[in-house]
Amino acid sequence: MNVRRSAAAIAAVGVMAAAAPATAASPSPSPSSARPKGLYGSTDPKYDGVWRQSLALLAQRTVGVRPAAEAVDWLVGQQCADGGFATYRPDPAKSCEATKAQADTNSTAAAVQALHALGGHGGEVQRAVVWLKKTQNKDGGWPYAPGSPSDTNSTSVVVGALAAAGEDPLQPRTGGSTPAELLAKWSIPCDEDGGGALAYQPDKKGRLSANADATAAGVLGALGKGFATEAGKAPEEGYVCANSDKPLTPPETARNGAAYLSDQTHDTGHLTSSLPGAKPQPDYGNTADAVVALAAQGWTRQARKPYAWLEKNAAQWAKQSGPAAYAELILAAHAMGADPRDFGGTDLVRALDATGPAPQTAKARTTGGETKPAKHDSGTSLWWIVGTGLVAGIGIGFLLSGRKRKQGL
Repeated sequence: MNVRRSAAAIAAVGVMAAAAPATAASPSPSPSSARPKGLYGSTDPKYDGVWRQSLALLAQRTVGVRPAAEAVDWLVGQQCADGGFATYRPDPAKSCEATKAQADTNSTAAAVQALHALGGHGGEVQRAVVWLKKTQNKDGGWPYAPGSPSDTNSTSVVVGALAAAGEDPLQPRTGGSTPAELLAKWSIPCDEDGGGALAYQPDKKGRLSANADATAAGVLGALGKGFATEAGKAPEEGYVCANSDKPLTPPETARNGAAYLSDQTHDTGHLTSSLPGAKPQPDYGNTADAVVALAAQGWTRQARKPYAWLEKNAAQWAKQSGPAAYAELILAAHAMGADPRDFGGTDLVRALDATGPAPQTAKARTTGGETKPAKHDSGTSLWWIVGTGLVAGIGIGFLLSGRKRKQGL
């Protein structure tokens, strides 16, 4: 992922986990406060509390698990009076303004997708959707923090949230451009280095650099899909990167991005990340994001190799990284039509459940041994979107970071 602005501590942990899954230590619990009741994970929630809680609840509901009431209540209690969600609100009894908890688009969009999937939270979802619409930039995209420049990842996660809430997410809402137009504009031309990929955002000189995390997010955004997506219809074989004088259509933006991800995972089965001067290492989170993006595009055949690589290698990484990592792998399995309860010998659902309060008893619907997604209380199917990293060229999955980002990292 290009430039997620998670705190240095989160970035360091993410890089450690990606670089050395067998030895990297999980961050210690916050020394200043006990783990909040109902929260998933044992680490300090300051930078990713709402994000990881939302992913955990969404992943559980997607596979038919009904989360504990206290876990849902914790997420609901994080909403600010204006409808937005901050990364973490330590004292829900006090206003977000009083505690300087600033709402951001990523936490809010993740919460929308989780609460919509859970059902029974129409009021909270609608207030959050109104807040998201107000934060859209004139260029059609969304920033992490209101008033900041748009980026591909934030734009795509908000598109997924609006789609989940029944909105038409690719239409303009401010009298300016559409999200689809912005994503197409940041798709790198096929005849350039990194052709087909999306950039996180242009650099100060307006140049675009290929970013795998942003590309995975952008594919879902262009398709108008959220985190909990199923495999799309298989497209024609022999797709050639679309390159013309005309702006790309949303399907072309998505296919170009999927083609880039397919190429990047073709040889090794995984994406890589590295710090300057360090040896490139497998990137577990962004590889999972790539699987979801490829499957959403309908390219499950191209996604099989990276998915098989994850089954073989990612369980230990998820164990060390926590609930968001388990959720990300569950959603990748769901997108592939695979069983997350038998992920290379690991029951991802049970492992995720163990990171938080025991869920309510619920039976997943199964047919022929394959887990089927749960339905919304309203009877509509679930939506989903993909992944985040932390520093340019270094990602832990667009679904894993606390989603704080800044330009120029």
